[in-house]
Amino acid sequence: MGRGDQRSRRGKIVRGTYGSTRPRKKKKITVTKPAEPAKKAKKKKE
Repeated sequence: MGRGDQRSRRGKIVRGTYGSTRPRKKKKITVTKPAEPAKKAKKKKE
């Protein structure tokens, strides 16, 4: 049990593999709001 063990966390880290013992981190989904259209300036009538 240790660095050579395929089932232990340390063994997964050494080998560079993943599994139920060492799950991958999930990526956070970032939601961006759509850009609002620029408002047009109103012209004053004189």
